[in-house]
Amino acid sequence: MAHESSETPDPVAILRRWEDSGAVWRVLNRRDDRVTVVLYQCTGGEEVDRFTSGDPDLLRFLGDRRSSED
Repeated sequence: MAHESSETPDPVAILRRWEDSGAVWRVLNRRDDRVTVVLYQCTGGEEVDRFTSGDPDLLRFLGDRRSSED
């Protein structure tokens, strides 16, 4: 079941691994200093996990993208 944690050790590495495996991530909520990202199965259908982070490297990595499909 999906859970929400307050911080993730290396969120950029998580998203890169997720993309490399062919799975999908999407930005659920974005504020100036925090973002919530949802991880989905490869089909983009079922939610697997989610995390919220204010990591500056993550915010730079995401830029204006809303998903791994952008």
